[in-house]
Amino acid sequence: MPKLKTKSGAKKRFKITGTGKVVYNQSGKRHGMIKRTTKQIRNKRGTSILFKTDGDNVKKFFLPNG
Repeated sequence: MPKLKTKSGAKKRFKITGTGKVVYNQSGKRHGMIKRTTKQIRNKRGTSILFKTDGDNVKKFFLPNG
């Protein structure tokens, strides 16, 4: 049986916490800040946790060794 490889795009975008949850960076903060409200910019600050089913799919298909 060959080794399972991690998708290199997923390793840059997701991180698995100690309890097994999947953390990701918020999208929509690269450019075009002038058209977003300050509330939108504030709410997109930092990282967020994926829903459980989405996180399970990421761990199963993209981060098998994580």
